[in-house]
Amino acid sequence: RRIAGAVTMSGVGPRVGNVASGPSPSPVSIAVQFVLAGVVWGSSFLFIAVALTGMTPAQVAGGRLLFGALALGAIVAIRRERLPRDRRIWGHLCVLAVTFCAVPFLLFAWAEQHVSSGLASIFNATTPIMTAIMAWAAFRVESLKPGQLVGIAIGIVGVVVIIAPGAVADVGDSTVAQLALLGATACYGFSLAYVRRFLSDTGLSGIALAFGYIGPAAALMVLLSPLILAEPMHLTPAVVGSIVTLGMLGTGLAYIWNQNVLRAWGPTRASTVTYIQPVITDGSPRW
Repeated sequence: RRIAGAVTMSGVGPRVGNVASGPSPSPVSIAVQFVLAGVVWGSSFLFIAVALTGMTPAQVAGGRLLFGALALGAIVAIRRERLPRDRRIWGHLCVLAVTFCAVPFLLFAWAEQHVSSGLASIFNATTPIMTAIMAWAAFRVESLKPGQLVGIAIGIVGVVVIIAPGAVADVGDSTVAQLALLGATACYGFSLAYVRRFLSDTGLSGIALAFGYIGPAAALMVLLSPLILAEPMHLTPAVVGSIVTLGMLGTGLAYIWNQNVLRAWGPTRASTVTYIQPVITDGSPRW
């Protein structure tokens, strides 16, 4: 019942052919999904930090993708969502599996070995800038006015001012980790613009689209499992609970909500969800 309720918020009705037959989500529904995604992803930095106490970065990335794919697969099966049959669409989804999932998940997990979850969330707030650059300069899917760019920059400054006093104490100790975090946000910016450029007219629901790239990303990590599982894991209840929650919510439901917001608002505005996350992370226990 909980899954059905959460998924119903996506506003996608039964599928007929390749076009959603249900009504589009209302502006209020989109706004709620935007906030929910921000809350879940803000908590994800804490879950990553806890999971790293018993798993390697690759195991954390693989575990969250596996549980995310299982959650989305179950929703797809329950709702009888129709997945794409066009090889071109699957090709684009496989690109996203790498750029939107596998690579940034690995980079964030590795970086959080060297920086706090609060600092990681601050760096994640650079995603709107990365997205604006990709959407405007690389893919030409948005035309941004100077005022919009100034607004994005002000948002980042605001996040830093609010959270920085306690979070940036370790900023000078790990330059490579900071570059890894920027690499991850660049992947997110690229991917959000990529979705708008190549997958905006597929007729896929947010559920099918999210499963379309989370599933292949999980499959990729399963193929790499002989390497990923070479290191032993220490699966305490806290570690298991963190990776399951990170997968089911942060890599499952939150990506459905994000796809719906992206479709309604466009990549740059949708990416401002990262402004919510540092506030959530800062209110969590320090790791």
